Amino acid sequence: MSQNKTSISKKSSYQEIGEFWNTHDLSEFWDQTKPAKFEVDIQTQRIYYPIDSELSDYILELARKRGISPETLINLWISEKIRQEKETA
Repeated sequence: MSQNKTSISKKSSYQEIGEFWNTHDLSEFWDQTKPAKFEVDIQTQRIYYPIDSELSDYILELARKRGISPETLINLWISEKIRQEKETA
């Protein structure tokens, strides 16, 4: 990462950047901004289910060991279980 994390604040740490924007308004710097292009996937819907904290800790540990996100691990497990259920139905 470059020495300055942002071109507007000229600060080198996230703490300093936060402090800068706590006392400044983007409208003061609007002429220094550049257009940004990005895509938004509005098809993906996230649904959240509560999980026992002990299970969550175990999921985090396993995901870390496998080098994947907890979300990916859970989706893999659920997909596998659904596939098994469909085969026996």
